[in-house]
Amino acid sequence: MTTPVIGVLALQGDVREHLIALAAADAVARPVRRPEELAEIDALVIPGGESTTISKLAVLFGVMDPLRERLRAGMPVYGTCAGLIMLADKILDPRSGQETFGGIDMIVRRNAFGRQNESFEAAVALKGVDGDPVEGVFIRAPWVESVGAEVEVLAEHDGHIVAVRQGNALATSFHPELTGDHRVHALFVDMVRDNA
Repeated sequence: MTTPVIGVLALQGDVREHLIALAAADAVARPVRRPEELAEIDALVIPGGESTTISKLAVLFGVMDPLRERLRAGMPVYGTCAGLIMLADKILDPRSGQETFGGIDMIVRRNAFGRQNESFEAAVALKGVDGDPVEGVFIRAPWVESVGAEVEVLAEHDGHIVAVRQGNALATSFHPELTGDHRVHALFVDMVRDNA
């Protein structure tokens, strides 16, 4: 695969910023809202936003079950912030009726780093990304409480897990798409190429 086609789940969140970051990392990037669009991509990014809203909209747009099937079949996926929550097999404090796509054997806590006005930026040393630490933008960010044996912890901040990988699934508590540093997206694009 020379140039992978990577979708960005365009239900809510930083869709445009992810499309720009993926293009800068040499991928063909396109928004995805419907099952037929999901069928045309090699991999998917699940952006931040509000995880309960993403869950409801995924059902409404008919992508919840097809997306779960693609993930079970091994499609590479990268989730940021609420996208990390959506990839968790279990949420500690789910809202009523909240579902996830699953795919990573982890338990997450929503809004763990605090409310909107407690958002912050921090340097994060991320395994797999060469050079200086990446700048992590944490906005009402979750953290990972615990992981299963198959999950690799890629980064921690303040004693909490903020980046993980399990097979073809990558997830970060923070938003690298907001920084102009495309190294995390490049890491994901390399994962997609390796999967081809």
